[in-house]
Amino acid sequence: MNETIKLLLNRRSIRRYRPDPVPQDFIEQLLTAASWAPSAHNRQPWRFAVITRPQVRHNLAAAMGQQLRMDLKADNALPELIEKDASRSYQRITQSPLLILLCLTMADMDSYPDARRQQNEWLMAVQSAAMAGQNLLLAAHALGLGACWMCAPLFSPAIVCQVLALPGDWQPQALITIGYPDETRQKTRHPLASRVLFVA
Repeated sequence: MNETIKLLLNRRSIRRYRPDPVPQDFIEQLLTAASWAPSAHNRQPWRFAVITRPQVRHNLAAAMGQQLRMDLKADNALPELIEKDASRSYQRITQSPLLILLCLTMADMDSYPDARRQQNEWLMAVQSAAMAGQNLLLAAHALGLGACWMCAPLFSPAIVCQVLALPGDWQPQALITIGYPDETRQKTRHPLASRVLFVA
């Protein structure tokens, strides 16, 4: 099998890591791989916040956890389930040696006077940022690292921006946890026939 295809098929979402720090040259390789993703109009609307300091990881996890608790309480979730979810999120964020927050900006994207086209332009930026994130995940796997995509920043973007003092035009999209794996995982996929339509 082609080596690139094997890399794609063997990547797993890893949620537990050894405490060893990720070398700086690896971090730069990850960001370089991410920045070579395709993008709409080649505007490269992705932005990355790199987080390694334990105190910053704690501050971010604690603030996001508070928002999570508020949201779940508003949903009338059971208190024990609220604490279980918040605790799991806190552990995943704080025990990851490296966090990379993936953001997008509309600063260099086209601007339209009507809502329909402007919404589509924003979606193009979202898709571009997501492709950069996928490149980063694959590069991490190629370097022997584990990584996992967390959508949690979508539910607390203002808090994330405040804690990390991000520029005003940065829109958080995902938090990617990265480190040397401390677990192995298996996964399955639905049969292609259940997901593919070959158009005659």
